[in-house]
Amino acid sequence: MLARQRQAAILDRVRTAGGVRVTDLAAEFGVSDMTIRRDLETLHEQGLLAKVHGGATIPGTGSTDEPGFHAKSVRQLTEKAAIAARAAELVRPGAAVALSAGTTTAELACRLVDVPGLTVVTNSLPVAEILHAQGRPDQTVVLTGGVRTPSDALVGPLAVGAIRSLHLDLLFLGVHGITERAGFTTPNLMEAETDRALVAAADRLVVLADHTKWGTVGISSIVGLGAADVLVTDDRLAPEARRVLEENVGELVVVASTGRETTEGTAR
Repeated sequence: MLARQRQAAILDRVRTAGGVRVTDLAAEFGVSDMTIRRDLETLHEQGLLAKVHGGATIPGTGSTDEPGFHAKSVRQLTEKAAIAARAAELVRPGAAVALSAGTTTAELACRLVDVPGLTVVTNSLPVAEILHAQGRPDQTVVLTGGVRTPSDALVGPLAVGAIRSLHLDLLFLGVHGITERAGFTTPNLMEAETDRALVAAADRLVVLADHTKWGTVGISSIVGLGAADVLVTDDRLAPEARRVLEENVGELVVVASTGRETTEGTAR
């Protein structure tokens, strides 16, 4: 197992259990205590966990905490890959689509590089770079202007002004958190405004969110749950969360974390 894969698995265990012990992780992964301590130090430096004596715990977070793009890119790798693969099936050649900022939408961009005649509007620097470097010559990539955030999104009046002049077939929206009361949220006020402009410009809204987004609340709501035509998530979503989402979003698509099979539930 590569160090990055092991660190992603460690993060998953911390998120699930609330804390981990060095000795338990060393036995599970078949490596030395020192290797695990180095992994924990790396994750601690990225702000993904808090080191404690003999292990690590979930760091304290607030509604305005905004991890950087790299910090988020090592989380839930298999879930994001499965979600992106399913979302790519919704894109047709020649479509005009928008991809918001986020690591899951960046994963989706990797799967759109071979779609003929695609026009992609994005406020994400990583998404634009992926499509610029790997995309087809007949694709058009439109990168909004704006102020750069820690998550490598371009936001603010310039971004909103550019987006408001467009008419798009489909928006793939990455979100920071989801709750029944707050809907889809972000920790950045300007990013929420930019995301709302993207929602208004698109005929259909597809939200991409792994199971860890449930129960997390950013300071600003983007839109309510009912605004999503489709929500693509993974099969580790809690039963209560699945019930709420099935009752509120247009269609809930639940993919296996391995990406080998798909289950779908329609709410309305």
